[in-house]
Amino acid sequence: MAFGIALSVKSRVRECTPALLRQVLDSEQTARVCAEIADALEQVKRGEMAREDFETFKSERKRQLAILTPHATFPQGRRCNGEAVPSGLSMYDIDHMDDPRGYFAAMVADRVSELGIVFAHVTPSSEGLRLVFTVPAGMSLEEAQRWMSGQLGDDRYDGCVKDLARCSFVVSRDYVLYLDEAELFAEREASPGGEVDGTDGQAAPVQPTDLTEAFAPTEAPPCFKGIPYASIITEYWRCTGGEPSEGERNVKLHRLAVNLRAICDNKPEVLMAVMPRLGLAEQELKSIVLSACKEPTKGSRTIDRIVKTLEQGGSADEVDDAEGAVGKEGMKRINVRALPVGLKESLTGVPPSMHMPVLCAVMPIAATYADRVEVDYCDGNRQRLGLMSIIRGDQASGKSVCKGAVDIWKRQLEAEDAMARHREEEWKERKKGRKANEKAPEDPKVLIRMVPVTVSCSTLLKRFKNAQGHSLYSFGEELDTLRKTNGAGSWSAKYDIYRLSFDNGEWGQDYNSDQAESGVVKVAYNWTMLGTNGALKRCFRTDNIENGLSSRILVAEMPDSSFSKMPKYGRRSVEDEARIQEAATRLRSHSGFVDTPRLRRAIEEWVEEKRVEAAKDIDHVKDTYRKRAAVIGFRCGVVFHLLTGCDKETKACLSFARTMADYCLEQQTAAFGEALMSQYVDAGTEGLRYGANHSVFDLLPPVFTMNDLRALKRGYCSESSLRSIITRWRRDGWIEKTDARHWTKVSVEK
Repeated sequence: MAFGIALSVKSRVRECTPALLRQVLDSEQTARVCAEIADALEQVKRGEMAREDFETFKSERKRQLAILTPHATFPQGRRCNGEAVPSGLSMYDIDHMDDPRGYFAAMVADRVSELGIVFAHVTPSSEGLRLVFTVPAGMSLEEAQRWMSGQLGDDRYDGCVKDLARCSFVVSRDYVLYLDEAELFAEREASPGGEVDGTDGQAAPVQPTDLTEAFAPTEAPPCFKGIPYASIITEYWRCTGGEPSEGERNVKLHRLAVNLRAICDNKPEVLMAVMPRLGLAEQELKSIVLSACKEPTKGSRTIDRIVKTLEQGGSADEVDDAEGAVGKEGMKRINVRALPVGLKESLTGVPPSMHMPVLCAVMPIAATYADRVEVDYCDGNRQRLGLMSIIRGDQASGKSVCKGAVDIWKRQLEAEDAMARHREEEWKERKKGRKANEKAPEDPKVLIRMVPVTVSCSTLLKRFKNAQGHSLYSFGEELDTLRKTNGAGSWSAKYDIYRLSFDNGEWGQDYNSDQAESGVVKVAYNWTMLGTNGALKRCFRTDNIENGLSSRILVAEMPDSSFSKMPKYGRRSVEDEARIQEAATRLRSHSGFVDTPRLRRAIEEWVEEKRVEAAKDIDHVKDTYRKRAAVIGFRCGVVFHLLTGCDKETKACLSFARTMADYCLEQQTAAFGEALMSQYVDAGTEGLRYGANHSVFDLLPPVFTMNDLRALKRGYCSESSLRSIITRWRRDGWIEKTDARHWTKVSVEK
């Protein structure tokens, strides 16, 4: 029995013929669509298109291709399992392959008869292989696919391709690797597992009269408001913690069906056509869908936000799940799918509202692995990747999710330090047990890079001296513990160490006693600390804000969990953890100078944009924090670039660096801005701050006087500060002096 092809504009599925298949394979439209997808893929490889944009582009273009249904024909004209007549064929799909043609040549080409292959081609994306083969006698579709997996010794196949209504997009002739028309269209016995009720009274197939009908939509609507259902479902999984594991599969599929039914007209047959299978049997999924449709009908805020965001061409990080609102903290920040190896896996199972805190927590240790790298900043100075982060939040706000990610990143350092500490302990024991006249054993001067945040200044100096040019790293679960252990005068010294570590400066101490460590060293020290908002304020009091450490710290805030439901976390797989270790190894492999010209330009533009905003708003806090926020964003971008393995910085890398700089500036201002503002008020240099759209400059009339400026600043600025502001505006070309008391705005947008 032949297999079906979608033909008419009324979504009627009609029987395919060899002649029609040849026409579609050789048609200009098929070749054009495949070529467009291939060109877009090349742009992704060159870093000119984000992976997310490519997936959307690919989904849109594939809708212009004809489809085949190798598993069954549909004599009644509707592509649904209830009306399917099994064809005796099955599909075996392998997605995301580096070289599908090479794989076919090596593993399949010489065995097509043995394996029963009748049709083989590269998928439209050029990243997958599709094999259509004869189902061995007595096997169901799933059993046949498992059999093929065993024959090829490859378990990467798409395990969800099991239902009879599953379709395949027709590719151009250039993508076809093997085709046996005689066997493809031969009549054969249907497999036992493919028996479907309700096929009595089969209608005779209707032959198409126009090839253009082959490119019509399928029975199940492939998209909603122009957005493929697959894209909506992908965004849903990403915004709700990822695809479910086997133990939670039924519950999460039920929740997905409840959310999707609003855009599927609450029709079970439509839901069945668009729902992912995730390895479930057809009857089991049907029970889930029917159960979901029986619940009280209501709209889905989750899906509405996803659709709205995708319509605007964005990503739906801000979507809140029906089981628990994400809140304002879940607003769009990072495109997870565009992240490189290591960073992407760090966010696996993490609720979207916590993505930024987790990223900020792992950036310092990621930079620690790349401690041999040097980069030129946009001001011309050469830098190393010094990063420090504080994750702040109320009690029980979920800060431990950051610890879980950092713990995986720490494994390589911990393993190496364990051996070094063992050698050091042996040396201490030998030194302690020596006789009075016996010479003390020589200090092994071991390299230990992981130090506790409560380390003494003397021991820290020793670690720096033995660091061999490497960066040290600390992780602290309680910021308040650090404050208390440094309460006897050492906190001030540690404070200096932290500030100097940002710029790889020199620090040391000199004692006459042999019992205390002395020396001067280059400080390379990254750390991540978790703490409450109260602990942060106690550590960074007013007199400590201005000295510069606050602007050197990447601060992240956990989402407000007041009166909210318990967040749901996913688990990282063994493969996810292995990818993080791969990322650490990749970072360690880089050393010496790394040139990042595109990243430098992007950050230079960003810091200039913020300078203009701060100048228009007379915002000294923004003007202060923008400078080092740019450095932090730049260093995060360098880590991103090193992880991609690309020769030049990708657009995703530039976007990530700007996003991190934006977030850093926002969080520094929120955490320390008020204290810094009070210092500026005391110095007579700080006044009222507005948002970027309502700056002091914009609120002034076209022709203004000093009194107008005084009124907007509300008496916070001294006369000398106001004159300095006027001078700066004139120097930047924003205003011109009209007479002794009046100034005219030249260009608000300049």
